[in-house]
Amino acid sequence: MPDASSETVAGSRFSRAELRRTLRRIGLWRLAATILFLLLAMLFARFSWSVPLARDAERALYDFRAVLASPHVEQDKRITLVVYTDDTLRATGKRSPLDRAVLARALRTLDAMKPKAIGIDILIDQAQPEDAELIAAFRAIKTPTYLGFASNATNGTFMQLWQEEFLRGFLRSIHSATVKPASIRFEADKEDNVERSWPSQPATLPPLLANAMVPFHPAFRDYRGSIRYRLPLYEDRGVFNKLPIDLFALPAIADQLRSKIEGRYVLIGGDISDVDQFETPATRISGETTTGLEIHATMLAQLLDDVRLTIIPGWALWLGALLIVPAGALTSLGELAPLRLAAVLIGQLLLGLGIPVWLQFSGVDTQELPMFGWAVGWIFAFAAAGTAAKAVGSEERLFAQAALGKYLPRDVVQQILRDPEQLALHGEKRRIFALFTDLEGFTKLSHAIPPELVATLLNRYLDMMSEIVLKHGGTLDKFVGDAVVAFWGAPIARPDDGDRALRAAIEMHEAGEGFRRPSSDALPALGRTRIGLHCGDAVVGNFGGEDRIQYTALGDAMNTASRLEAANKRLGTAILISQQARERIQQSALRPLGRILLRGRSTPVDIFEPVDAAENPHVTDLTALLRRFDDGDPHAIADLEKVSEARPDDRALAQLLDRLRKIGPGGYFVLD
Repeated sequence: MPDASSETVAGSRFSRAELRRTLRRIGLWRLAATILFLLLAMLFARFSWSVPLARDAERALYDFRAVLASPHVEQDKRITLVVYTDDTLRATGKRSPLDRAVLARALRTLDAMKPKAIGIDILIDQAQPEDAELIAAFRAIKTPTYLGFASNATNGTFMQLWQEEFLRGFLRSIHSATVKPASIRFEADKEDNVERSWPSQPATLPPLLANAMVPFHPAFRDYRGSIRYRLPLYEDRGVFNKLPIDLFALPAIADQLRSKIEGRYVLIGGDISDVDQFETPATRISGETTTGLEIHATMLAQLLDDVRLTIIPGWALWLGALLIVPAGALTSLGELAPLRLAAVLIGQLLLGLGIPVWLQFSGVDTQELPMFGWAVGWIFAFAAAGTAAKAVGSEERLFAQAALGKYLPRDVVQQILRDPEQLALHGEKRRIFALFTDLEGFTKLSHAIPPELVATLLNRYLDMMSEIVLKHGGTLDKFVGDAVVAFWGAPIARPDDGDRALRAAIEMHEAGEGFRRPSSDALPALGRTRIGLHCGDAVVGNFGGEDRIQYTALGDAMNTASRLEAANKRLGTAILISQQARERIQQSALRPLGRILLRGRSTPVDIFEPVDAAENPHVTDLTALLRRFDDGDPHAIADLEKVSEARPDDRALAQLLDRLRKIGPGGYFVLD
């Protein structure tokens, strides 16, 4: 008995052999092309955020995820926005720069209301008549205040060098420890100009406005992740309370707003229809823009909540690609049934859509997650593997069709290729019609003529016999010398298998009669083609191992058909059919030839011979005579003798009469 180690070695050798055979079927160039496509799919699934056009799709998908996962909140009571509006501009008659007298009065009023801190999203970058009043307000303010700052080096498009110099000079002129500069820099996506992420914070700039106002979260100083936008819980109330700056120029009215200011972070800036408007992820859905002041407020709220979305590490993105691409390839190669394939596809689709959304809801920053890349990478892998498999499968199908077509009829081959399970390679019990043939005199002939001519004649004969079997839907089992072994009923059974087998037997005999006539005087005449046909159970399947398929039938049915074929020589017939086959054949022109015990059998069998349809009256008469004989009618033999005398050339009938005289009524003749 082999030990476990030897079995393991044998298994590994078998696996390597299988692998080598598979690789040979795929072919070197096809394999290389498939691997290349899979690598491209892998790279695309990992780096689609860096691929033009694909990047646009990734941004769109991220925006939908971000908006979908945005929390719906009540109005934030920690932050209040004091804004210049279009009405403010009309009232002051100034648009750009904004009226600084209004700002100065508002600062004095707000300072008296004791907010936590004040952030100003306004650049004081050029001189105005109201500057002295504003400087005085800044010098008098007690609330920590942060004035917007930008540099020419980091924002050269909107901040000229002379503007930066004026701003720096303005800050120096304030001489107040409570007023400090704060960066109001944004860093929109360079391609679609959408504000998705916190801006970089160069060391040359003061802290970002949100960081400056809440300095106790130093980790946000280097945070570059996505901005966490929020949505209002109620449509009529925004996330942040916005109050027109005009109200704070009127002390009587302003005092009523103390509860909206005291203890809160106050941000001052513009809420003007065509100034300082930015696109955010929500713009893609709502079409509305967001003011820069509100984006600063959003980052401030995110900082207050200490929400830093978890950045997905690079190795995790590689892992996703390494899972997605093989999944596509394996799905394509799985050869799943339609319903199961649909379930797998739907499951993978839900995972592919659901995982990024779930991660976004779970506080993970999915801005660099290649959701579109996953989808395209999966499709690439599915197509690449499927194309290779289809090409190999097509070649294998053609090979299988050609191979199976040598011993199975074409329609059976097509059914098996559609449903290979019908070809039971493990062996199964089936009721079949077994047919054996033999060519009289061929062995003698093979010794009388050259071997090359023997091979030519034999191939012609077997090719002719094979075509007849396949024409009538039979399965070729094997050739044994000049003998043909075939059967009907497996791998696919038909209701008329018996009639098909009988028609094949008759045509094979007729073809044999034509073949036996020599084509030249140099060839001796051949004998008849003798045929035996029986119906019974047999084990049908692959015998001999998986590597060398021999689809054959084994069992008593095959042996009985072989014995019937051999009995023809003794009984003077060309085709013999058993009672078991006769019962399942619709054709009536089958005359009974009595009952015999075949060599090697223990049970006698009634036998029949096919005759021309014009012989039906003769078949009826002969059947009645045999029944009378078995019933003990003493005149039956005499009547049968008269029938035989009327058919002097009917050797089979003469042989039957001879057998009946020997066995008596109800008996059977034993073939030795």
